[in-house]
Amino acid sequence: MEKKKTWMLACALFLQLLCSVSELDRSQFPSSFLFGTSTSSYQEDIELMHHLGVNSYRFSISWSRILPRGRFGKVNSVGITFYNRLIDALLLQGIQPFVTLNHNDVPQYLEDRYGAWLNPQIQKDFGHYADVCFKAFGRKVKYWITFNEPNNVVVKGFISGVYPPQRCSKPFGDCLSGDSNIEPYIAAHNIILAHATAVETYKKEYQAKQGGSIGIVISTRWFEPLRDIPADRFAVQRALAFDIAWFLDPVIFGEYPPEMRQVLGLRLPTFSSEDGRKLQHKLDFIGINHYTSKYIQDCIFSPCEEGSIESTAFVISTGERNGIPIGTPTSMPDNFVFPDGMEKMIMYIMQRYNNIPMFITENGYAQGSTSNDPTADMLNDEGRVEYLHSYLTSLTRAMRQGADVRGYFIWSLLDNFEWLFGYTQRFGLYHVNFETQERTPKLSAKWFKEFLEGPEVIESE
Repeated sequence: MEKKKTWMLACALFLQLLCSVSELDRSQFPSSFLFGTSTSSYQEDIELMHHLGVNSYRFSISWSRILPRGRFGKVNSVGITFYNRLIDALLLQGIQPFVTLNHNDVPQYLEDRYGAWLNPQIQKDFGHYADVCFKAFGRKVKYWITFNEPNNVVVKGFISGVYPPQRCSKPFGDCLSGDSNIEPYIAAHNIILAHATAVETYKKEYQAKQGGSIGIVISTRWFEPLRDIPADRFAVQRALAFDIAWFLDPVIFGEYPPEMRQVLGLRLPTFSSEDGRKLQHKLDFIGINHYTSKYIQDCIFSPCEEGSIESTAFVISTGERNGIPIGTPTSMPDNFVFPDGMEKMIMYIMQRYNNIPMFITENGYAQGSTSNDPTADMLNDEGRVEYLHSYLTSLTRAMRQGADVRGYFIWSLLDNFEWLFGYTQRFGLYHVNFETQERTPKLSAKWFKEFLEGPEVIESE
């Protein structure tokens, strides 16, 4: 009886929400537009996606699963077979695989042998790994991503040290080893050139015969000036450069952003003529992971917060102005609901990078979770429905202004293991009972399915 009541309540809420958000529908997007969900390498459930009605699925391949010892060992045929089966099963259901080559993980052997991202040898290893994947899966995969959120990997792995390999120095963090003033820029340089190596290989050896495209995914936050003064407006541009252009400027323009060079000087490496030759092979699209926005305050002319990540750009970030949050807070620390940030971020990338095709590769809403939370509360995720609706609406505004956005992926299909937050934050459209592994659609899954089943645009030939 209790389960029946819960289901009836969910249905009533669904109908109420459907009426309140009816102005957004599938016909506002091109018929070729990709709608999908994202997960990392070890989470998949194809039947749920098929039932949901998505036409694409973004997942990552685990480097260690393919080449446990990098180029110093053999290809793991079991790993190749696993991903081929996954890709075949997706295609059988009409779901386009959208494949990420690196989502934070590196074979431990390479870390132990030469320090992974701190050594230029990693460029050759990543190139070899990419080549193995293009050869094994490229006939069936039309969308490749080299790196997921390399800006996050570097900042959290080599400045604050909260991500592996946990290298940092005081006052940024308390690690056993590392130098937060030098190593992040070495690691970033090697990631950028590893990306360039993979892109060059794909463009020269595979793209013409396989017919796919290749890009990179950046973690993005939009920034608003805390105060309506020139210093804070300039600080916003500086923060965006340190957050986004740090990686996109080199892979598109062949050089680091001037905003960073002015602040960091010789701490930023330079690209050799050979590096420049590699970087001539341009990506085909930019992937945008976007969840939230913050305020930015300049601290060139006022004290910076010692040890904060933002202090490298001489800015201070905050989620509040005069005690009022920039948007409704969520259970995820520093994540606020600010839909306008989606449109503004897309327009910034469109204008800075000449409207290179874009995909929203992650966008999602967190529910805080404990073992004592009633399942019914988790299933009735009105906040997520409102969030997705408002961010998709913001996306349509950018597209009406000419932004070449070609797809949108929700993070995540399922409640899953959320990195440092473990199982305490649930992003899924489907609730997962972590003890039994039972999957149950939330209100948001029903809403998204209804949205996807709406009228499509019929485009003229």
